[in-house]
Amino acid sequence: MRLPWLEPGDPFPPAERAWGARQPAPGLLAAGGALDVDTLERAYRGGIFPWFSAGQPILWWSTDPRMVLYCAEFRLHRSLRRTLQRFVADPRCEIRIDADFGAVIRACAGAPREGQDGTWIVPAMVQAYEALHAAGLAHSVETWIDGELAGGLYCVAIGQAVYGESMFTRVPDASKIALAALVAFCRSHGIACIDCQQNTRHLGSLGAREIPREQFVAELPPRTAATAPAWKFQPVYWRALPLSPPEPAA
Repeated sequence: MRLPWLEPGDPFPPAERAWGARQPAPGLLAAGGALDVDTLERAYRGGIFPWFSAGQPILWWSTDPRMVLYCAEFRLHRSLRRTLQRFVADPRCEIRIDADFGAVIRACAGAPREGQDGTWIVPAMVQAYEALHAAGLAHSVETWIDGELAGGLYCVAIGQAVYGESMFTRVPDASKIALAALVAFCRSHGIACIDCQQNTRHLGSLGAREIPREQFVAELPPRTAATAPAWKFQPVYWRALPLSPPEPAA
């Protein structure tokens, strides 16, 4: 099956035309095009995302099945709950949103995805997502300890559709704390799920699961059309997570 080549401004093929399991790269939809804000927004609205390495053209993907973390299903393990309890109680620790997006995405660029060598966050991607951030469509959730950036993640957000991209950590569990903060933020604003794109063992351990791409794409229009929340973290959002262990049954 021939891979479509896009010129800048061309429409994307429908997501269901992505290569299937018997093709060389399952989920690959198209190549070429551009990484400007308009193109990226159109892609994410259609359940499509860019992912390529240095020396490759821009490659566009729509995986099937799709890995999604429904916020109500976030799995807060005992060790992470204890870490969060200490973090929330410590005045030296805080969550910031968009305080230093550039530092976060550059730190993520130095942290390969699970099971992969090297990075897919090439300089062109850094530049593109910084432009998306400037347009209000990409955000960083940051874990700060003693005034230092300890870990974090960045995501794309259109309306109430949130697409997780990458995370990094410099201190044990700092990226998990940022993800927990994002889940707390989403729960507090009625955001149902966070797109995780591809299946990894780490995401699965936190409650993410695969759903059919058809379902994922069908759920996007009402989410992307919804009013976006104000991307600022408030400590009260931690109440959306069960930081205290459940009461034992009587």
